[in-house]
Amino acid sequence: MLGYITGFAEGQANDLLGCVAAALQAEGVRVAGVVQVNTGARGAMDLQVLGGDLVRISQSLGTLSRGCRLDAAGLERAVGLVEAQLTAGADVVIVNKFGKQEAAGRGFRPLIGAALGAGVPVLLSVGDGYLAAFEEFADGMGRALAPVDADVLGFCREEMGR
Repeated sequence: MLGYITGFAEGQANDLLGCVAAALQAEGVRVAGVVQVNTGARGAMDLQVLGGDLVRISQSLGTLSRGCRLDAAGLERAVGLVEAQLTAGADVVIVNKFGKQEAAGRGFRPLIGAALGAGVPVLLSVGDGYLAAFEEFADGMGRALAPVDADVLGFCREEMGR
């Protein structure tokens, strides 16, 4: 019930998850979650809540800054919006990635656990740097998927049919 893609080029996971979400929504599937869309200012990171708001999750720290650009408040706002979708009823949850915050037990990690606990399949991407933390979290429940539409859509349809 926990499908993931890894080993993708820059931006490929965002595009793939967005296409999968759109295809499922067109079929009438209740999709909860977020996909990352990087728009606007250089380096800006936004999460598109599926069927909802665009949430900025980065902060501008200036051109010489080397610190983390993540806006934790923005990320938590996005998590809250997806939690509301899950509570209202979802057939599948899509999360843009299992990253640094999730590896540390924050971000979307509790929501992923809640969805799985409710029997709702989850689809996400995992960067190579966080694969070990994801595998520890998934505890054998994760299913690696080829980063192609057919494989990912097949996983979602199969898991929703269970």
